[in-house]
Amino acid sequence: MVFARLAPTARSKALSLLHTVQFTHPPTCPCHAPTHPFVASAPSLLNAARSLATPIGSQKEYAFEMAASSIRFGPGTTREVGMDFANMKAKKVIVITDKTIERLAPMWTAVSALESAGVKYEVFSDVMIEPKDHSVKKAIQFGKQAKGDSYLAVGGGSVMDTAKMVNLYNNFPEADFLDFVNAPLGKGLPITKALSPLICIPTTAGTGSETTGTAIFDLANKKVKTGIAHRALKPTLGICDPLNTRSMPPAVRASSGLDVLCHALESYTAIPYSERIPCPTNPILRPAYQGANPISDVFSFKALQMTVKYLPRAVHDPEDQEAQSQMLLAATLAGIGFGNAGVHLCHGMSYPISGGNKGYKHNGYQVDHPIIPHGVSVAVTAPAVFKFTAASNPERHLAAAEVFGVDISNARAENAGELLSDALKEFLRELGDQPKGIKELGYTSSDIQGLVEGTLPQRRVLMLAPKLDEDLERQKGELIKLFEDSLEY
Repeated sequence: MVFARLAPTARSKALSLLHTVQFTHPPTCPCHAPTHPFVASAPSLLNAARSLATPIGSQKEYAFEMAASSIRFGPGTTREVGMDFANMKAKKVIVITDKTIERLAPMWTAVSALESAGVKYEVFSDVMIEPKDHSVKKAIQFGKQAKGDSYLAVGGGSVMDTAKMVNLYNNFPEADFLDFVNAPLGKGLPITKALSPLICIPTTAGTGSETTGTAIFDLANKKVKTGIAHRALKPTLGICDPLNTRSMPPAVRASSGLDVLCHALESYTAIPYSERIPCPTNPILRPAYQGANPISDVFSFKALQMTVKYLPRAVHDPEDQEAQSQMLLAATLAGIGFGNAGVHLCHGMSYPISGGNKGYKHNGYQVDHPIIPHGVSVAVTAPAVFKFTAASNPERHLAAAEVFGVDISNARAENAGELLSDALKEFLRELGDQPKGIKELGYTSSDIQGLVEGTLPQRRVLMLAPKLDEDLERQKGELIKLFEDSLEY
């Protein structure tokens, strides 16, 4: 009726526009191609609808989804968490933290807020930093015995990831631990129902776990990191209170920030979502890590800019509260970016590096066991990785190099990788006290084959790596070269 009322000139223009939309959209776009039922001619509608009922299976992806937790950002917002759970009608909250955070102000503030709101709670404080499967199972068992209906994580990525898995397995009490773990190390089953409320309060500026549906841990018997990735895991709310990151030691601040750096760079340079194969046969099978897309790009690139600007200040000046606050925000922005686009080689290679630790203990970490912090394990391969991936998209790698201060006005595409690699090396040197290659972590050339074998099962991230060969044998050769180039620089 509205169309019929248009003046003849306007109607003619509208018809012309519709004709253009119908017949000039690229045929590779399944939602707008002439064969799609919404733009096809009327006689073909039934046949097109029937064709959509056939599993897509092998064609390239044509859509992306954006999912992130609700975020509340601001100094002092931790004091609101009791009211949040009261508003949710929580009967009993399981509070998950670690032994260090248990003694610090963020935990006191959170617990006081619960008590003020009259919310019952029980605390589990035995989270292991860089958690292993046995420590996660211990937390899951605690949750089953405590019988809470809501969860609160106060801590860094290890705490938040552990809380996600406690929430998951307490909602699926009969599940085997490997049921939801990423294939091929686990079964990679989809999560088929909503989980209980989970609020995360980060105390480090790094993982962005308060925004994502990802939880990472060490599979001890395989000596490799793996995890669970599904949108259902994402917290109900992330409370990002800059006051909570002020107690971070410089070493923790540095390694956490390096995780932000690699989250941003990897998600910005991941393969485009439209290049991922296969397209899922059902939306529930669309992975959390989908490839770079126009929305994730905004978050990832902004997080990169902020990290390059503020991380050195935050590490070198413990009184620089502006830098600390901005790094917490950068971590959250990067979390939204990589939580949807995904990460690739730095993270895929990092899992066997940290999982196969021979005894390295990073300076500044007050723990009683060997530890390669996650941010260190991802950053140590970054110069080699981005030199390798640059040929896939020189423009993006040059744009990243420019963020580090590189003059790219006369740069050639073939030099993009070297320029970004050198910029990363200089950034790591200026940050201070960072291992200059995996050799300083205790690895030698004789370990490379094992590191490669530990990387290959990380399919959910390797599939997003630009330029990595799809042939397994050639892929092994590329990974060997990347680890060799990462020995020292």
